[in-house]
Amino acid sequence: MEIDRVVLIVLDSVGIGALPDAADFGDEGANTLVHVAEAVGDIELPNLEELGLGNITEISGIAQTDNPAGVFGRMKEASQGKDTITGHWELAGLVSSEPFPTYSEGFPAEVIEEFEEQIGREVLGNKPASGTVIIEELGAEHLETGKPIVYTSADSVFQIAAHEEVIPVEELYEICRTARKILTGPHAVGRVIARPFVGELGSFERTERREDFSLQPPEETLLDSVSQAGKSVMAVGKIEDIFSERGITDSIHSTNNQEAVQDICKFLTRDKEGLIFANLIDFDQEYGHRNDPQGYAQALEKFDASLPEIIELLTEKDILIITADHGCDPIYEGTDHTREYVPLLVSGERIKRDVNLGTRDTFADLAATIADLLEVTKPPAGTSFKEKLFR
Repeated sequence: MEIDRVVLIVLDSVGIGALPDAADFGDEGANTLVHVAEAVGDIELPNLEELGLGNITEISGIAQTDNPAGVFGRMKEASQGKDTITGHWELAGLVSSEPFPTYSEGFPAEVIEEFEEQIGREVLGNKPASGTVIIEELGAEHLETGKPIVYTSADSVFQIAAHEEVIPVEELYEICRTARKILTGPHAVGRVIARPFVGELGSFERTERREDFSLQPPEETLLDSVSQAGKSVMAVGKIEDIFSERGITDSIHSTNNQEAVQDICKFLTRDKEGLIFANLIDFDQEYGHRNDPQGYAQALEKFDASLPEIIELLTEKDILIITADHGCDPIYEGTDHTREYVPLLVSGERIKRDVNLGTRDTFADLAATIADLLEVTKPPAGTSFKEKLFR
């Protein structure tokens, strides 16, 4: 069955129930999508419902349909983590057997001292914190001293916040590149993140000029297989950051869900074969980490309303896949990611209707399937379910 393009949309953090080992990560009972729907009474996602979302699990407001317009299921994460990097790398066929380092007490002195020496500034913070909380806590001192604010979370991240009038954005990016060079070996965190903000004390606001500086994938992924076969890998959102631009042929760095949907549509209007790989960040960044189920639900409904715009641009040789990379249950205690199953929805003119894929043992099954569909080299991990898709 000849397929020209696969459109892979990752709804960042839209988990669909705790994994069996969730307790090991402190996430027993987490269920992002179900809890968001319960918190708002009923959630209305008619287009995702038609694709079979309600057939995966019981969700308040989402019906189980008799004849969903595609293939549905859920996937386990085999990697030892619950962060953006491990989730996306596994979706691209790379299972991470060792977790990235995390720092519940802040970064060790040898890391901070070397960082301060190389950037010529002392730092503030150096502790786990919510990004919005820590800039309110330390923003005044930052404005007075010019010291960047360093913080982390339960994820493997080294985040650096700075007011744009104190440390210009390009200088902040260079500071992050310095941190990225330092954070190797036992301290090889998954991401260094620039967190610029503006405003005054009491009304600070993070800007959309965030930038991620990720580790290079240690092995080739689906993206390499597609690009090496002479096809296009069209990245939308932070995909280029997550893969350090490796295997990517075209990229649009959209900064929110609305932009990402428009950029997916832009790529769909181009006559290029290959993979459109998009991350929609708002669910995680704006609502999951901020314990805002109402905002999360509204973002889901806005995405659902935009789905027909994407679907109308698909040709008979295109396939649409919608999934997630982890959970971030806004009802759960804390503000960190949660270890969850992710939904799997596959649709297209040639795709069978009402096929239940059940539970896949790894996100990498998706990478193997996409490689199969595009007839490129399969990544080492994952089992293709291509034969279950077609009429």
